[in-house]
Amino acid sequence: MFPTRSTDGVDALSVAFLLGAALFGYYLLPLVSLVATQSPAAVVARITSPEVATAAVTSVTAALVSTVLAVCCGVPLAYWLARREGWLQTLVTALVVLPLVLPPVVSGMVLLTVVGPNTLVGRLAAAGGVPLTRSLAGVVLAQTFVASPFVVVTAKAAFESVDRSLEHAARTLGEGRVATFRRVTLPLAWPGVVAGVTLAFARAMGEFGATIMLAYYPRTLPVEIWVSFTTLGLDAAFPVAVVLLCVSVVTLAVLDRLDSNPLV
Repeated sequence: MFPTRSTDGVDALSVAFLLGAALFGYYLLPLVSLVATQSPAAVVARITSPEVATAAVTSVTAALVSTVLAVCCGVPLAYWLARREGWLQTLVTALVVLPLVLPPVVSGMVLLTVVGPNTLVGRLAAAGGVPLTRSLAGVVLAQTFVASPFVVVTAKAAFESVDRSLEHAARTLGEGRVATFRRVTLPLAWPGVVAGVTLAFARAMGEFGATIMLAYYPRTLPVEIWVSFTTLGLDAAFPVAVVLLCVSVVTLAVLDRLDSNPLV
């Protein structure tokens, strides 16, 4: 084992704890302040209001659908990127990361150029009875665009950390590529994959900019918070924010259970 105390007497572990505690406190205090300043009666009243209840259902439904889409498409893409090298892999990785650095409003503008009501895709979808703007489908499209990169990037790193000699051993024992992935690679990379899923869901639940550009209706909780703030003031928006916080914490706790109880 390596000592944590350096020769000048500074305990590196203590320094790390203090710096980490400062950052953790910076995360925690605003959340505690938000919850502490809201009376339970105000929060319950806002939860039971039809517009907030509908927004909560829309947020959870859309976030779950977008997360499932991100997993179904993002995990295979992450595996491909982890096992490929060269300029194509570099280009694809850069394009995957791009939504993470774009301002969310710009992401919404980009999506409107593809699925907006005046585009070919948008007109065809509307003619088929599935409008891609001002609809649940629009919310899912916006959330998937901004949240799915978390699955790809995190899962890619997890797959890259898997010892490839274990995969080769499974192949020499007669396992096919798909069976090797399912029985060897995915179980070993599972914690990283679940971390990506958790980040993607959390990002989808909190998505605002791209959603408001692509689908103002049906409202999600972030959009409902904005509407409450602009129309009724900060006091009306705070209880809705507490609702979003509670829904997110409960769902993330469920996802965390998947990490300790893998389904693969």
